[in-house]
Amino acid sequence: MSGVSLAAGSRIDGDHSTAGAAASKPNRPLPGMGGVMGSLRVIELQLVAFIMVFSASGLVPLLDLVFPAFATAYLVALSRLCFPSTTALSSEEIFRGGRLFQLYVLVGTTVGLFLPLAYVLGGFARGDEQAVRSATPHLFLLSFQILTENVISGLGLFSAPVRALVPLLYTVRRIFVVIGWVSGVWLKTLPANAPLKDLAWFWFGRSLAAANLGYFSINLFCFLIPLFLPRAFEKYFRERDEVQGKAAEDKRPDSSRSSNTDADKKAD
Repeated sequence: MSGVSLAAGSRIDGDHSTAGAAASKPNRPLPGMGGVMGSLRVIELQLVAFIMVFSASGLVPLLDLVFPAFATAYLVALSRLCFPSTTALSSEEIFRGGRLFQLYVLVGTTVGLFLPLAYVLGGFARGDEQAVRSATPHLFLLSFQILTENVISGLGLFSAPVRALVPLLYTVRRIFVVIGWVSGVWLKTLPANAPLKDLAWFWFGRSLAAANLGYFSINLFCFLIPLFLPRAFEKYFRERDEVQGKAAEDKRPDSSRSSNTDADKKAD
């Protein structure tokens, strides 16, 4: 599941890694536009399958179904009008942390993807429609987020701010979805004489919803907004200044040559 960033391991410049960050790796060539479908990894194909199943299940509200289309259109507009790509195709990461950061991403992958998926499958097996309905919108949006991050990073046609806004937009929306999930499972009650397995399932759902709300709230307010987004903009403006400076230097020889020619004419 190395392609699952969960907005915490999304690609960032290795020059601004946190303490204990590993040394940056050389850029790797990216697949061409003609090989986009061939570049989709197994995890991405699985996510497409999840998205199709969730969309057809009728368990995802209309607002969450249309949100990915709105987010994609908004990101494309930003990439064309506000933050066009200024450099050649690059596979540099925006943020690369050490082992502690990798553990943080692993926890997010487990809490945000694996356990909710097990919870939904368990809800189907137990006939718990409320559990399935409460967790499915979160999984749908998270699957779309991961797929969008991987495809955008693989194409290499989008600038760092646009790539950074993908997890930010989806995380903000998913926090509201998870709040609804928390409300549903914590307002639910069990009979006083409920079996132990029902009690364990009941508290598993409550704990999982609370863990997702806590993790992704910390991810948004302590990582994405104060660290991830500013560094993406810093990377973008630094690269833009370098491109503009190089363009200015390329024009200087021509201007100096023309001035020398004018001076020679005046001398004659």
